[in-house]
Parts: sequence; structure tokens; C-alpha cells
Amino acid sequence: MAGNLDELRKQVFFDMLKLAGRVFVAVSYGDDVVIGKRGFLPPEKEKGIILVFNQKMNFTWDDGGITATLVFGTTPEKCYIPQRRIMTIFSPELNAQFSTFPQQETAGQGAEKEEATKPSSDEKVIKVDFGRKKQ
Repeated sequence: MAGNLDELRKQVFFDMLKLAGRVFVAVSYGDDVVIGKRGFLPPEKEKGIILVFNQKMNFTWDDGGITATLVFGTTPEKCYIPQRRIMTIFSPELNAQFSTFPQQETAGQGAEKEEATKPSSDEKVIKVDFGRKKQ
């Protein structure tokens, strides 16, 4: 099932990129996510980070995730984003988004671990305002 979800996530990403020219990706924190030497800042570890991709960028998306060099300020950072860490793919230009819940850990790791990974009503939610500001 995760394989089908990964395929759908990838398809949505590239469809939005083709239609709008850029796409935003909300990524949750994890030890398997690489954001160059910069890493995640403390608030990003809690809330996640939003990354922007456009058609002119050189990046690859293989079975595991996205590999790209992204620029933070003026500093390029080599990044790797596993597919399972992608929470939301969105496009303000299209007024559209695709969201998934974090994948559960593999079976056999105990009920306590499974219970701890279930989203609670208190969890912080990344809210996206797709409204265009009038100038």
C-alpha cells in the first residue's frame, strides 16, 4: 500500500510542477532527512520545513525520495527528503494541496510504539493560506 501512496505522491508533485512551474513541499523532521550542514532549526524539528521546487532546478526523485541541492539564504545545501517524510505537496497558484499522514512504523515494534505515532488532536498542524494578497 505504501508503494501506491508513494507513486501517487510523486505523480501529484510532478503534475503540480508541470501546471504551475513550482511546487511547495512540507517535510516532517526525521533523522533520515538531510538538509545539508544547516539541518533543521529547532522550530522546524517541531513543525517541519517547507521546501520549494521549480522546473528549472536540477533534482532527482527515485524510489526512496528527492535528492536536490537547495539554497537557504545564499548557501547551497545538499538535501535528501525521503518520500515518507513528505506531509503535504501544495501549489498556491493552483489553489491545491495533497496531504498524507505520517506512515506508521513497521509491525512488530510493539503496541506502545504504534500508539505513540498516532496523530493526536493536540498536534500542531501546518496551515497554508492560498489566498492571494491584493496589491
